[in-house]
Amino acid sequence: MRQTLLKCLVIGFLAASVCLSAPGAGAKLLPHPRQQDESAQQQSPISVEASQQIFATMCALDAAGFAVDESTLGEMPQRLRLRAALLAMRGPAADAVRQFYRQHALADSSEMLSQYITLALVMGPPPDFKFLGDRESLPPDALPIQGFQPLLADFYQAAQLEVRWQEVEPEYESQIARYRLALSQVVTVSDAYLREIVKPNGSTFTVYVEPFVGAQINFRNYGAAYAVVVGSRNDPAVEAIQHAYLHYILDPMVLRNQAVILRKSQLLQIAGRAPELPAEYQSDFVSFFDECLVRAADLRVRNLPEAQLQSDLANEDASGFILVRPLVAQLKIFEKAEPAMSYYLPDLVNGIDVAGEEARFRDFKFANGPTPLAEELSFSQVTRASELDRMLAQGDQEIAQKNAAGAAAIFSQVVAKYPNNARALYGLAIASVLSGKADRAKELFQKVVALSSSAESSEQPTTGAHADAQVLAWSHVYLGRIADLEDDRESAISEYRAALGVDGAPETARIAAQNGVEAPYAPPQAAAGSN
Repeated sequence: MRQTLLKCLVIGFLAASVCLSAPGAGAKLLPHPRQQDESAQQQSPISVEASQQIFATMCALDAAGFAVDESTLGEMPQRLRLRAALLAMRGPAADAVRQFYRQHALADSSEMLSQYITLALVMGPPPDFKFLGDRESLPPDALPIQGFQPLLADFYQAAQLEVRWQEVEPEYESQIARYRLALSQVVTVSDAYLREIVKPNGSTFTVYVEPFVGAQINFRNYGAAYAVVVGSRNDPAVEAIQHAYLHYILDPMVLRNQAVILRKSQLLQIAGRAPELPAEYQSDFVSFFDECLVRAADLRVRNLPEAQLQSDLANEDASGFILVRPLVAQLKIFEKAEPAMSYYLPDLVNGIDVAGEEARFRDFKFANGPTPLAEELSFSQVTRASELDRMLAQGDQEIAQKNAAGAAAIFSQVVAKYPNNARALYGLAIASVLSGKADRAKELFQKVVALSSSAESSEQPTTGAHADAQVLAWSHVYLGRIADLEDDRESAISEYRAALGVDGAPETARIAAQNGVEAPYAPPQAAAGSN
């Protein structure tokens, strides 16, 4: 019974650790739809195609009244006629889609469409549109609208979208042909610059063409599956494909060299002060470095005039992507070398002068930012905090790789120096589960929760003694799940409600807690075994 409990918990704990180390990455390691088809696996991993999942999702949004810019769709008369028919559609399936759409509408139409695109990318083919992974691994932005999936399956049948797709598919082919030409050029130029030859390794890069998304561009990476969803053919779309393809090539290299990269992690303390730096990079140095490297490579691939390059680098500095400039300098050296980037990357990382970058930003004012760093914080304080951040990031990486012993060793070092560090205690709890120490994990999660009400926590902010909203909320959620698995439903509901009461809790934790209130936790493996 104890071993079964531990196996059930590991799934959830690993999902939470991914949220901590890489915010917004929730659905990593999901298989690509084409990987479900054995014959498709023999095709090139790089492709341009249409997706019936995205097509069906857009048709449902058409019926619900989602505003689409039809001015760019003159070459698709069949698809425009279909849109008109869907708007006039009546019946239970259409009514259900429209009601769901209204209930989950967002003020920002682009953000709302992005949610539905994300959901479409993690669904399998029609007519069932089954999720490719379990609901626990859905991306955070898809969680609030996961109930759309069964409605889409019903709508697909009622609207006879299988027949409709056959009617409009020829119009998609002309759009796809244009993007194939653009992608071919992107691949050729990028591979030549990095001196890399892409070989089939299970990863895929797919450009999905769906004209009805208009000018909006969506890029997603779920594990080994990279997807870019584009509409009308324009320069921004091609630039987005270029950026995404560089991620496809460079991401695995960055992950293989993360130990070397983390030696420079103290620079994130400087970048994190930039108001415009996206939240997902503020606590994850490896992801931050990766994005900076892609941006730097993108600038070099485009072969910009020097004046334009310097202007772009100034913008990158101002927005917090402070490593783009030194990486561009290192790439200029790489261009004169011989090895491929997969071999050269450690040299490129080692070439970054941390002290020089600290000096460069000592009196720097970020865009929309407060006073320069030197006026607020001494560099000794920055270094101290960055060492802690580096160790926490290393511990998160060990958890992601399911290395319980390695994670426990790192988090234990943090706890030895900062006894009440909530992040480290949380990491130890997860490592304890992976090691088969359920009682110890429960004790540590309870300690994390207790820290939130400690009067002493606010006196030492640099130690991380106070549990942040994400750590606190997930600790409550997993204490609730432990209670559920121990058949203590009353305690479980209490923990779930506590998670819902955490101010600033991430949406993923809130949804998990609400699900826990509504029904006892059923681990994915257990649920699958009951079917």
